[in-house]
Amino acid sequence: MAYGSRAARKPRAVPRLTGSAWLIRLTLIAVSTLILANLVAALVLAGYQVYYDGLIFPGVKVWGVDLGGMSAKEAAAALNGKFAYPTQSKITFRDGNRTWDFTAGDLGVRFDVERTVQAAYGVGRQPDIVASLNQQAAAWREGVVMSPVIVFDQIAAETYLRQVAATIDRPVQEAGIQMVELAAVATPGQAGRTVNIPATLDDLGLLVTQLESGEVTLAIVETQPQIASTEETAKTINAILVSDIEVFVQGGGADDPGPWIASRQAVAQMLKVELIPAANGQPAHYDVRLDESQLQAFLEPLGPALARDPVDARFHFNRDSGQLEVLQPSIDGRTLNVPSSIQNINQLAANADHHIPLVFDTIPPGISDKATGEQLGIKELVSSATTYFVGSSQERKNNVRTAAARFNGVVVKPHEEFSFGDYLGDVSAETGFDTAWIIFNGRTIKGVGGGVCQVSTTAFQAAFYAGFPITMRVPHGYRVGYYEKGEGPGMDATVFTPEVDMRFMNDLDTHLLIETTFDAANQTLTFSFYATSDGRTVQKDGPFVSNIKPHPQPKYEENPDVPVGETRQVDFAADGADVRVVRTVYRNGQILFEDTFDSHYLPWQAVFQVAPGQLPPEGTGPPEGSH
Repeated sequence: MAYGSRAARKPRAVPRLTGSAWLIRLTLIAVSTLILANLVAALVLAGYQVYYDGLIFPGVKVWGVDLGGMSAKEAAAALNGKFAYPTQSKITFRDGNRTWDFTAGDLGVRFDVERTVQAAYGVGRQPDIVASLNQQAAAWREGVVMSPVIVFDQIAAETYLRQVAATIDRPVQEAGIQMVELAAVATPGQAGRTVNIPATLDDLGLLVTQLESGEVTLAIVETQPQIASTEETAKTINAILVSDIEVFVQGGGADDPGPWIASRQAVAQMLKVELIPAANGQPAHYDVRLDESQLQAFLEPLGPALARDPVDARFHFNRDSGQLEVLQPSIDGRTLNVPSSIQNINQLAANADHHIPLVFDTIPPGISDKATGEQLGIKELVSSATTYFVGSSQERKNNVRTAAARFNGVVVKPHEEFSFGDYLGDVSAETGFDTAWIIFNGRTIKGVGGGVCQVSTTAFQAAFYAGFPITMRVPHGYRVGYYEKGEGPGMDATVFTPEVDMRFMNDLDTHLLIETTFDAANQTLTFSFYATSDGRTVQKDGPFVSNIKPHPQPKYEENPDVPVGETRQVDFAADGADVRVVRTVYRNGQILFEDTFDSHYLPWQAVFQVAPGQLPPEGTGPPEGSH
């Protein structure tokens, strides 16, 4: 066939589609449709986002106001004035029956429009696109109700609370005591109250965050006083001040001072009331007492006058039974115990006992009257000495008797030094001594205690023959006839307390009992020593007299008290001499020790007194009958 010819065409055969081809075609159509739908949806969604750019998505509401489609400015304008809680709410603070009313706004509660709008605008605008679209969809379908942003400024609330607290807070007040004249009156205590502002703010916050009105009970901290009542304290004070206080020596002797009385006014000045805090499970309390320092200042000066030395028992040795018989019971000594006396005063005064004894510490005697001869080792006579006072005046005899009695029954402890002066004590008219001849300042004159040296001489001789070490012995200034009878010169011992003493050591292992015997009929004085002999014996050699110096001629003096024609002798002549006595002490035949006693006696001049104008010629001898 040539081109261009319009030969009749034959109809074309249409191909038939199989089942698989139809399925593919339908799938392509569905996919195309889906793509188109998604493209349309995407275009719609994009347009939705573009449209609400800068606007709050639909469905978002705050406090009943629909903010959908509003700009932030429009939303703020719509919300302003819609939130009345800060101004229309009523918050009441309560403390018992007292109340204080405020609005929430007064207390710092306010509506934050800007932050509320920001929160509303943020719905559907999350960093996650899916989450954002879901929020937008939920708001469009169901709506989203946003809570308003409420600001609670606690600083403002605290300012008002402190004003309230100023009317409530009060310090704790301890129960006290008031003195009305000399009577104590109890005053009650009071609990302290303080508003706990942090705790109250917490309770307030729970109320305002729920945007409710209501009542807040103020949180109060109560502090109880340590002392709620002082009734017992007042009772104790009144017991102390009920009357004057008398302090005395219980069982005291006639020579004890006191009593001492403090008036109620003086006692009130000494009162001391002190708060003792709670400790060791004990509650706080007031301690009521009299001031220790004032009591101490009063009591301490009394101590020396109230002190008493213990007195040892004195005994008589019964030669027939060999037992000791009590001549003088032992007496306890005492010293004032100031701290215990103060304690006793405070304790008894608080119980309204105002007759208060002082407290003493007891000093037991060295020798009790319960002691036996066996316990003390006093079993036998170990030494004795006798001197004579023939020719003595009655006054001198009395002095010998009085002084000797002070040594009768004395017990000297083992290895103790005996002091004649310690036991002799005071020699005066008040203690029983008479005026008699004594040697004083180079003269024989009348004086209290003449004859005491008879006693010291006898004691010396007894110690000499007992073989005791003599630690102090002073001879007289001149030879005295009383002391030379029997023993001769050089065996005397003078005393003039406290300067001149006669002392010896009891160097035995047992006690020594001294007994004195004043024999008025035979005019003798005897010292007897009882102990347990250790086998010692004594040998005396002498006296060896040398350097004898005759006494001077007598001296005469005028005395207006002497009657005319009378001559009165006031001093007696004696030759001077040096005398030595040697003592050898043996024990069981062996020499224990040897000692020497030297005496230097001055020549002594007789002195006579006559009436004025009656002096005899110089060189005149003693009157007839003088000696």
